[in-house]
Amino acid sequence: MTDHDDVRDLLAAWACGALEPAEERLVAPHLTECESCAAEAERLRAAVRLLDGPPPDGPPPALDTVLAGALRARPAPARVARHAAPYAAAVAGFEALLPELEGRWSTPVVHDWDVHATVAHLLAADEHLALRLGIDARVPGARIDEDADWTQAWERRTAEVIAHEYGRTPGETVADWSAQAAALLGTAHARDPELAARTTLSMGIRLPATEHFLVRAFETWIHTGDIGRALGLAVPPPPEEHLGRLVGLAVRVLGGALGAEAPPVLFAVRGGEQWVLGSQSDPVTAELTLDPVDFCLLVGGRQEPDSVPRETTGDAAAVRNVLERAASLSWL
Repeated sequence: MTDHDDVRDLLAAWACGALEPAEERLVAPHLTECESCAAEAERLRAAVRLLDGPPPDGPPPALDTVLAGALRARPAPARVARHAAPYAAAVAGFEALLPELEGRWSTPVVHDWDVHATVAHLLAADEHLALRLGIDARVPGARIDEDADWTQAWERRTAEVIAHEYGRTPGETVADWSAQAAALLGTAHARDPELAARTTLSMGIRLPATEHFLVRAFETWIHTGDIGRALGLAVPPPPEEHLGRLVGLAVRVLGGALGAEAPPVLFAVRGGEQWVLGSQSDPVTAELTLDPVDFCLLVGGRQEPDSVPRETTGDAAAVRNVLERAASLSWL
């Protein structure tokens, strides 16, 4: 593990002033040299101040502990099969953030959306799969046009839903998003792996329903993080098992986008699996290793190819091709 990895693991404790002297000696110099770690450290410290107010006698709890506590306090998510568990957890994670949103609905988040619009986007984003699985739309005007360009249809429907929801209260928008998510998790497709293995067309992609549930988990987590960053709140990553499955989904999509003609790159996530991306018949020309969260944020359009922390060897052009193609995949 590199010093960078060690410091990243200590940033939450640093934000709370809870480092041991030896850890402080490791973190302090690194923050003067590493722009990404310094920015993350300041964001975490600001979030801790925001949530906890004036410091108590002892060090305040890290924000990821606060959100983890909120998750534990919520009712257990719907009983679902393994393939739908990441989506259930992502929904629970977003719901744990809801108490922090009161009075802050107009805070800018991402694109030209504020918090209210971002929740409305999630309502629209889940809608297409809901319709495919027999769930009625919560917002008038929903339709499935097999012949339409899915990106244009996606953008049009998001704009329609956001405009509709601006005529309602944020609480009403949240209630409809939550009800739709619960309905998705209550379908037979969420409980029956054999049924979910059948393919369905959603967002222009024909995939097993198991994969579509992963896509919904991925997007829900990404937008939970968007709102968290906008409000100065650190959102924990998905549980390790769920994160591994999101990485696997992203690798499959990236591999398809690169195709069989791309120079082969041995890609790995720290502490996880590795894959050959690109040509399967030529010798590997480069190696690339990313943190799993950074990789998902790159594919989700929240990291830049030039600045994402990475470890590489070999052909720099082949590595750059992988990074740029990964970043180009984002529709979120």
